[in-house]
Parts: sequence; C-alpha cells; structure tokens
Amino acid sequence: MSDLDNKVAQELIDKLNQKQAVIGVIGLGYVGLPLAVEKAKSGYKVLGFDIQQKRVDMVNSGINYIGDVVDAELRELVFSGKLKATTDYDRISEVDAVAICVPTPLDKHQQPDISYVEASTREIAKRLHRGMLVVLESTTYPGTTEEVVKPILESTGLICGKDFFLAFSPERVDPGNKQYNTKNTPKVVGGVTKYCTEVAATMYRNVLEGEVFTVSSPRVAEMEKLLENIFRHVNIALANEMAILCNKMGIDVWEVIEAAKTKPYGFMAFYPGPGLGGHCIPIDPFYLTWKAREYDYHTRLIELAGEINNYMPEYVVERAMKLLNKHKKAMSGSKILLLGVAYKSDIDDIRESPALKVLSLLEEEAALVSYHDPYVPEFTWKGRYYASIELTEEAVSSADLVIITTGHTVIDYDWVVKHARLVFDTRNATKGVVDTANKVYKL
Repeated sequence: MSDLDNKVAQELIDKLNQKQAVIGVIGLGYVGLPLAVEKAKSGYKVLGFDIQQKRVDMVNSGINYIGDVVDAELRELVFSGKLKATTDYDRISEVDAVAICVPTPLDKHQQPDISYVEASTREIAKRLHRGMLVVLESTTYPGTTEEVVKPILESTGLICGKDFFLAFSPERVDPGNKQYNTKNTPKVVGGVTKYCTEVAATMYRNVLEGEVFTVSSPRVAEMEKLLENIFRHVNIALANEMAILCNKMGIDVWEVIEAAKTKPYGFMAFYPGPGLGGHCIPIDPFYLTWKAREYDYHTRLIELAGEINNYMPEYVVERAMKLLNKHKKAMSGSKILLLGVAYKSDIDDIRESPALKVLSLLEEEAALVSYHDPYVPEFTWKGRYYASIELTEEAVSSADLVIITTGHTVIDYDWVVKHARLVFDTRNATKGVVDTANKVYKL
C-alpha cells in the first residue's frame, strides 16, 4: 500500500480516535437506532437516516420506539445535539463514516431481496467522498459487500481501499436480552482491504465495550453471521422434532432438556416452540441456501430444519384440535384465547411471529380467536385488525382453550391455570405451576 493510501486511512483513523468524525446510520430500526445511540453516547456527532418521516420525527422529538434503547438516553443525546435524524440523504455528504442497517427480507419466492441495501448504497455513492468509511451491517449472503456494494461505490471513480474504505460487520441484536446489547456484544469486522478493516475496527473500538474481532474478508464476516443463525435454526428444529416425538411417547420434552443441561460439556440447550419468529432465524438460512445453488450445492440439513420449524404452527393447531376433541369440543365455533403474539417473551416485536400463523390456522378452522399481549395492544395481519383483550377472569374462564404462544414473564400463569378450562402451553411458561385439575398440556 502506498504512502498516499496509508495517509488517507491514517487521517480517518486519527479523526475517529479524536471523536471528530461525523457518523451516519442508514435505517433507524431495531438495529440502526441502538447503534446510532451508542455511537452518539461514545462522543461522536451522529446523523440517522430513514425514509419513514414518522421515525425521524420521533427521534428528533426524543421519543423512543425501540425496546433496547433507554428513553432518557435518547432524549439527552437528541437535545444535546449529539444525535439527529433526517430523511434528507444529501446530508450523507457531511459524514465521515456511515453504517447501512436496512432490512434484507425474502421475496415471495424465498429468495434474497437486497433492494434496500442497493438503494442505500446508491444514495451513498451520490455523496461518496475521499476518506469515507462505509460499513454494511445488514445480514446478507456471502459476497454482497464485494459483489454488490463495492461496484456501486466504485462507479463514482473513487477506489476502495485507496480513496474510501468498505467493510462488513454483522449486526448482533437480540431484542429483550437483559445481559447482552449493542454496547457489550462482541463485534466481527471484515474489510475489503487491510486498511478497510483497520479503519472500521477503529470506529467500533471507540464505540463498543465488547471485543472487536477482525477477519480476513467481508465474505468471512458475512458467512459468520449466517452460521450463527443457522446454528440456532438447526438446533431449534432438533428440539421441535424431539418435542413431537416425546409427545407421541408420553415423555415430557421439557424435563428431558433440563436433564440434558446437567452435562457440563458437549450439550447446549435449545427449546421447542410454536415456530420461529423475528427478523433473523426464519429468514437468514435462506440466504445461504440460495447462494449455495451458485456452487451447485444443496444445503439439505438447513432446508430440512426449515421444514420442521415451518411445520410447528400447524402442529400446534393439530394438537389444539385433539385436545378440544378429547374434551368433547369441536374446533369450529370454539373460543380460543392466545396468550402472546410477539415472537419472543417480553418484547413488542411481531415480525414473523409463529403466533400469527397459529392464529390464521385457527381461524381457517372456524375457531373464535382472541388474544392478550401486554406488549402488543393492536396489530394488523393479512388485512385484518386485531386488538388485545383485557386478561380478566371472564376472558380466561369463558375460553374453551387457552394457548400460550409467547411466554411473557409479566403474566401470572398460576392465575391463568386456576381460571382456565384447558391450557395448551407451547413455551413451558407454566413450569412450576401446580395443576391439580390436570388442565395443562404442554408441547
């Protein structure tokens, strides 16, 4: 690398170390807003970009809408001038570094949709300047940073690793996690060149408390992120298959897992449930299965795990139907109360929530479905509006079946079991509840 290249990188590193750099974050959702807050807390001036005016207005008013962000911290950063949100992408020209934190969903054919990444990159390219760092954080298939993002940026005539710096650093967000958050979770960084990696790692080391681990390329970092989520995807599928088999054999799968956890090596506990939810686990594996076809390889284990996990909402409804039949009730016309529609406990996120799929399947069987979720007061699903009902004695006792689809810890399950006619617990939320009347059935 020439002295000029070294000088450009060193100038940006110095600017980052001295907290004189202005940092941009594109996408102010579950990943972007917490990241923008942490960067502002560390002393940088931060500009957040989003196409949704409502989000921008809320941030600029100091109003938080993400569970992992502390309300008071957001207000202080906004009112002190450290953090500002905007829909004006021309202001990208003001930043020295920018992170792309936009959605990477699947299309109707279960193929990667990186249109948001491409659109954000084009907006950056229009304002790209010498000595600028670009980091992609959105989960994607290996090769995206170098095959998609880099060519768009280099179409400006600026050269990656010489005039600007490009890296991939996967987001690691676990909504509702009380122990690990954006600040203290270790970070993986892979740059297109050595200096790209060094510049990006410098920024994150100045922001985060967690270790910053560098890898040899963006492709390694991209694959690492997919491995993290596929590991969970496959092991959850194993737990779900064990749950189905244990039910057939009259064995409590939850007790089996608790016993297996006593082994101090070679076992990691994963738990069954009504299906997969959230913005990562149900989606990310398909990025790799899609990319694998380019190399004439069929990812059989990953796809089989997907089949098992995708079947779980249907399995829950089948079990519910059998439980009602056992108590001389038909599914059609039965009153069913779902406890929880968020995809995991103690959060308000319903993205890809299996509870919604269970709800749809129940309604297809002509069940009369209502729900209670203290974190999700209302939502619209498949064009229909739903509102959470109050968890009263009448609501519980009048239901022919209560299905626990999300194990929110703020719900008193002793009380629920006491007043319910019949409970189907898909989350082991009733663990420890005394059930003398044998009302509770578990996944």
